[in-house]
Amino acid sequence: MPATSAPLRLTPTQIKVMRGVRSGQLNKQIAFELGIAEATVKAHMTALMRKLNVRNRTQVAIAAQEFALSGF
Repeated sequence: MPATSAPLRLTPTQIKVMRGVRSGQLNKQIAFELGIAEATVKAHMTALMRKLNVRNRTQVAIAAQEFALSGF
């Protein structure tokens, strides 16, 4: 995971989306589970990728796993 100078600030929904990605769920499955639109999940994914400074879903999942191991 890339180092950042400021602490990472994620919204509760972004954390839930990141957990879904870590579990291997599709956007559609995450949306259904959270009761939000699939387009909203995509918007959260875009925000997560920007905040984590990563380029794809796999890198988000790796970062999510690292957060889980650190007790995030």
